[in-house]
Amino acid sequence: MRLNELRDYIGSELAVSRFRDYCPNGLQVEGRAEVRRIATGVTASQAVLEAATAWGADAILVHHGYFWRSEDATIAGIKKRRIAHLLAHDISLLAYHLPLDAHPDLGNNARLGELLGFVEQGRFGEQDIAVHGVLARPQTLQQLTQHIQHTLQRAPQVIAHANPDIARIAWCSGGGQGYFDQAVALGVDAFLTGEISEQNVHVAQESGVAFIAAGHHATERYGIQALGEHLAARFGLEYRFFDQDNPV
Repeated sequence: MRLNELRDYIGSELAVSRFRDYCPNGLQVEGRAEVRRIATGVTASQAVLEAATAWGADAILVHHGYFWRSEDATIAGIKKRRIAHLLAHDISLLAYHLPLDAHPDLGNNARLGELLGFVEQGRFGEQDIAVHGVLARPQTLQQLTQHIQHTLQRAPQVIAHANPDIARIAWCSGGGQGYFDQAVALGVDAFLTGEISEQNVHVAQESGVAFIAAGHHATERYGIQALGEHLAARFGLEYRFFDQDNPV
């Protein structure tokens, strides 16, 4: 299919225009006009670019791309090497940040909840990115922690003053720790996200709501894979996911 058709379809499917984001969503680096092979990855790191290039990708789709609001705007150093690689091989880079977090079916939070067996009941937070719901069956915090570790293949960091039974849960993939106070106000028993900040520890200990930090990368591997699989099935494209392990 044509690159512009791919860009426009994803933009419509993910409702990109409705989001206020910290980076441009959509086409970030333009490559060849015809797309037959698409690769996906969580972050457009040099390792992911090189692996996708070796496979023969025409376009690479990621959750974490380039040109973040707070970063240096100059094309130098690491950013220069990455962009030079894409241009030299005529490969397009498309990135989808908050739209991919929030999508009700293909999104990081939808897929994370499905993977862990959570039942979504509603959304909250900025632009309805975060999710709250219930476990398929109540578990102790220890049981839930073991389930998360087994499913995501990463030991989560857990802050709690006891080992309570967990029935109601809220979650937000990646760097969603800023939504913890809102989750507490919803009356959940636990909050799951990727990262933890200093103040989250005190809120967890004083509120009785467990805080589970399961890894930024580990919680955001699933939306971009769902998007790639969806595009491959709909348009008959060849597709492969390239994962680069990240301990954070």
